[in-house]
Amino acid sequence: MSDLTVSAAIDNIYASLQADNAELDAHIGALKAAMAREGIATATFDPARLAQNNRQGRKLMQAYFRQRGVSVAFGG
Repeated sequence: MSDLTVSAAIDNIYASLQADNAELDAHIGALKAAMAREGIATATFDPARLAQNNRQGRKLMQAYFRQRGVSVAFGG
């Protein structure tokens, strides 16, 4: 998992979110490692692909990821 790109790690997180958060923490760890390798400070997610695409869902996601050391932004 340590050789994933940021975009591949984000795709894995989308799949995890659709599968009722299966292995989400492992995918967040892989994303964090990929971001460190690529020098990216913030992961950008497409809100249309989220299970909870409302303000509350996005804020919950940001808080959960922030607790695990990943800064999240939303864009298209």
